[in-house]
Amino acid sequence: MTVMQQYFRLNEDTEIPAVGFGTYLVSNDDAPAAVGSAISNGYRHIDTASGYHNEGAVGAGIRAGLEATGLLRDAIFVTAKLWPGNPAWGDTPKTYDQTIAECNASLARLGLDYADLYLIHAPYGGSERIAQWRALIDLKKNGKARSIGVSNYNEDHLEEIRKADLPMPDANQIELHPWSQKPDLLVYMAEHGITPIAYSSLVPLSTWRTEEGQDSAKTDAMNADGWVFAEMAEKYGVSEAQFLLRWGVQNGYAVLPKSLNPKRMRQNIDLAGFEIDDADIASIRTMDRGESVAWATGDPSTAA
Repeated sequence: MTVMQQYFRLNEDTEIPAVGFGTYLVSNDDAPAAVGSAISNGYRHIDTASGYHNEGAVGAGIRAGLEATGLLRDAIFVTAKLWPGNPAWGDTPKTYDQTIAECNASLARLGLDYADLYLIHAPYGGSERIAQWRALIDLKKNGKARSIGVSNYNEDHLEEIRKADLPMPDANQIELHPWSQKPDLLVYMAEHGITPIAYSSLVPLSTWRTEEGQDSAKTDAMNADGWVFAEMAEKYGVSEAQFLLRWGVQNGYAVLPKSLNPKRMRQNIDLAGFEIDDADIASIRTMDRGESVAWATGDPSTAA
């Protein structure tokens, strides 16, 4: 399947495809076929993390997709993430050396020589946060990562890096959707050349994480007005998911939809045929509730 893919700049050497395939909550049984199918259906960006506990299966899917399409490794953009540890969970934050070792372990599980983007998954490192970031800088210098960044960092966490006089992240992967727009954080990131990557773009869908065992934090009140996006999507002749994903891309965010359904998988990457008009963009801007559903970047438990 041929897809017109948009890209966003991360650094002088690296661009990220605007639509990636997310693998959070994709089981080890499903991941090889799902990732392989995603690549066959035009996805050139695969997002995973050590904390998802499926890197080996995702790597198998990448190899299957490359074999099925005849593509070479450099045609696929792969994001991996360091689990930094979290003392609040009895999980000691990783040191510089442990961060280096964990990146190498992730690459081994994925069957890759390098990651296109390597992120610190969350600001849980406390006093080790700067050491972890120094490790990522060296991983980039040593060719283990083409670009480096963070995830779930707020302005205070990013300022910590700046005040240490270290290079700023290439990217910050955060929850972004019409109900959680984070305008102040995005302004700060733009001022410092940090590219936003959106996860949980589909939170406003009434079907978001409703299956047993999934950790939805949505309330009944949140679900009550989800109809507005169905109406907007109908106006453009697209699915609700396509509409919400297009909103993210149109705002300059790479997005990470996930589906095991081949039809929806193809729909989610097919975003080039329409553009949300200025009136609807302005209307959506008024829907910001300032709250995160999947993760709270302002959570005091992430402080040093």
